[in-house]
Amino acid sequence: MGNQRMKDSDRSIKKQYGTDNLLERIFGALVMSGKDPFSLTVDDLAAVDQFHTRGRNSTIELSELAKPQSTERVLDVGCGIGGSARYLANTFDCRVTGIDLTPEYIKVAKRLTDLVNLDQKQVDFFTESATSMSFDDESFDIVWTEHAQMNVPDKRAFYHEIARVLKPGGRLVFHDVFRTEDGITPAFPLPWADHPSISFLITPKDAGRHIHSSGLRLKSIQPRSEESTLAFEKALARIETGEPHPLGLHLLMGSNTHEKIANHLQNLKNKTTAVAMGLAIKT
Repeated sequence: MGNQRMKDSDRSIKKQYGTDNLLERIFGALVMSGKDPFSLTVDDLAAVDQFHTRGRNSTIELSELAKPQSTERVLDVGCGIGGSARYLANTFDCRVTGIDLTPEYIKVAKRLTDLVNLDQKQVDFFTESATSMSFDDESFDIVWTEHAQMNVPDKRAFYHEIARVLKPGGRLVFHDVFRTEDGITPAFPLPWADHPSISFLITPKDAGRHIHSSGLRLKSIQPRSEESTLAFEKALARIETGEPHPLGLHLLMGSNTHEKIANHLQNLKNKTTAVAMGLAIKT
C-alpha cells in the first residue's frame, strides 16, 4: 500500500511540474529580454531557474549556511532546472549533482548547463526519486534541498536517504515551506501543488524529529517567513500592474501563476504556512 501511494504521488508530481516545450519558451523569453541563448552566463538565468521562495537571494543565504568548499561534492535534491546547482558550481568551484523526479526539468537543466559552459564533470543531473536514490552510501559532503520535501509523502524515507548518502560530518541544508501548528489547510493552488493531494506539509518541529531520527543532528532552523512575505508582495504587485519580466517563474508555474502566488502570500500572512532554512550535521 505504501509503495503504491508513493508511485501514485510520483506520477502526480511529474504531472504537476511537467510542462510542454519548456526549453523553447525559456529561449523565447531570453530573446525578448535581450539575451542571446547561445551566449549565456549563470546570472542570466537567475530569473527563471531559481524555482523557490525569494529566488537567488535565498540561494545565496543557504550557501552561507552550507559553506561549500571546492574539494567537496554536493547533491541537490529536487534540483528543478538546475539553477542552484549551477550557482554553487560556478561560485564555489565544487562538484554538484542534481536530481529531480521530473524528466523535463532534467532535460532542461542539462541543456542550460551546457549553454553556460559548465563541464558535465562539475555539474551533472539525473532523473531520480529522493526517497530511493542510486548513489552509494557516504557519497556527498553536502546535501542541499529547496522546496522539495513538501511534495514527498514519506518523510522518513526522504530524510533517511539523505542521511545515507552523506559522509560522516556532512551537512544537510534545507529551505522549505512548512505548515504551522494550527493545522489549518492552506488555500490552493500553490506553486508546488495545484491541489492538496500532492502537498505534504509538516511543521518545522516534525521536520526536526525526522531529521534527528535519520541520524542527523539539527544545528539550526532559521525563520524566513517575513522576508518571503515581502518578496511575494512585490512579485504580486508586478503581475497586477502588468510589469512582469518575460523571463520569470511563470514559465514554470503556468497560466495560474497569479493565483498561486496570491494564495502563497495569503497563507503566509495568515500564518497558515511558514518558510524556514536549516542546517543539520551527520553524526
